[in-house]
Amino acid sequence: MDTKIEAKAPSAPRGVHDMTQGKPRAHVVRVMLFILTGMMIQTLYGLVDIYWVGRLGKEAVAAVALSSNLMFVSLAATQMLSVGCVALVSQAAGRKEHGEVQRLFNQAQSLATWAGAVFLVLGLAFHRTYAERLSGDAVTAELAISFLRTFVPALALQFTMVGLGSALRGIGDMKPSLVAQTASVLLNMVLAPFLVFGWISGHPLGVQGASIATLIATAAAVAGLAVYLVRGKTFLRLRLADWQPDLSTWRKMLSIGLPSGAEFLLIAITMGVIYAVTRPFGAEAQAGVGIAARLMQACFMPAVAISFSAAAVVGQNYGSRAYARVRETAFESVKLVLGFMLFFTLLCQVFPAQLVGLFSPAPDVITAGVDYLQVVSWGFFASGIVFVSAGVFQGLGNTWPSLIASGLRALAFIVPALVLSARAGFSLRSLWLVSLGTTLGQFGLQQFLLRRELAIKAPASP
Repeated sequence: MDTKIEAKAPSAPRGVHDMTQGKPRAHVVRVMLFILTGMMIQTLYGLVDIYWVGRLGKEAVAAVALSSNLMFVSLAATQMLSVGCVALVSQAAGRKEHGEVQRLFNQAQSLATWAGAVFLVLGLAFHRTYAERLSGDAVTAELAISFLRTFVPALALQFTMVGLGSALRGIGDMKPSLVAQTASVLLNMVLAPFLVFGWISGHPLGVQGASIATLIATAAAVAGLAVYLVRGKTFLRLRLADWQPDLSTWRKMLSIGLPSGAEFLLIAITMGVIYAVTRPFGAEAQAGVGIAARLMQACFMPAVAISFSAAAVVGQNYGSRAYARVRETAFESVKLVLGFMLFFTLLCQVFPAQLVGLFSPAPDVITAGVDYLQVVSWGFFASGIVFVSAGVFQGLGNTWPSLIASGLRALAFIVPALVLSARAGFSLRSLWLVSLGTTLGQFGLQQFLLRRELAIKAPASP
């Protein structure tokens, strides 16, 4: 049957990869490798900043860590766009409706432009308040304010980057985003030390130099993607005439993406609570937690890459009503993520001090980071499956169950964290134990909801 379908299927336009044929695992791995490479490159942005800024002292590290948490707010907003775009585009591609894919692509760019502009205005209006409320001391606050002045515009540009990349991911064309990200991170790595320490110019910019390097590199990546589209390497085209807001399309994108965006916002809120609770412990504790959080982000990259990959593969197969392939994609994705999470759990258990020590030589900073990593890493298995399952929900076009599990997890963490922090003798280790317990609870609830969703939308015996 599969052979006949493949023979009758119309040829796909340039850049479109049909993931309704062939082994689902092969498609997941192919897309995952592109996404993972891009995410590794993207994560280098943060690690490069921390590496160079770490030479400026613990207050500088804490400032960049606090500022970078705002990235989760940006991710929350861009996820709303990305998830909705990938779901609708991949499902349209699965139905072979390539004209609709083109229309959705341009609507996504329109929505991304407006959303980025709003984020820029709000970010610049409240960056000082954000820094002052969460910083452990006045020095850290001023450094964070300096960093955010140019980091906020860089985050605003991410909306355009996501708008361009999401539609390409929905049709399985991964190379353009990877090339753009690679070039931008290399540019960032070259610029950062020159701007931070004033090499050659003799005018060191400190922490703000790191954010300026990120802004320039991000702008270069957006320009590169625009050039790719203009040169016609894919059938997708930027058509300003199609940018007139279609509110019904926007509502569809946001209704699918809103829950996923809210999940990232919950992460930002949770990290904000962590920084607020660790404030009395000083800049060294915040710096240690900030470094450990960056390391955890690096550990979760494979899980997030598999999640994004599963969303595209599930979306195309769900659009073509290949329900058995939807289930197979989910199962193969979980098997892939478990191997990665085993490796990173062992790494954080055996070499935590060495990992944190790469970014700060201060003993107090290393102690705080090690304590955080060694406790929360026991939940990496559960977190990995949570990420992958969220991708399956995205491909199915219903992300609300995943948000329910994340929301209850955030509530179950934040309330005890605030209560415990107000008690005498409060230790950060008790906070990390609460985090671990709530992660396991989120995993159990989400798996129950996923099984229910698959039974409804992708039954085993249609």
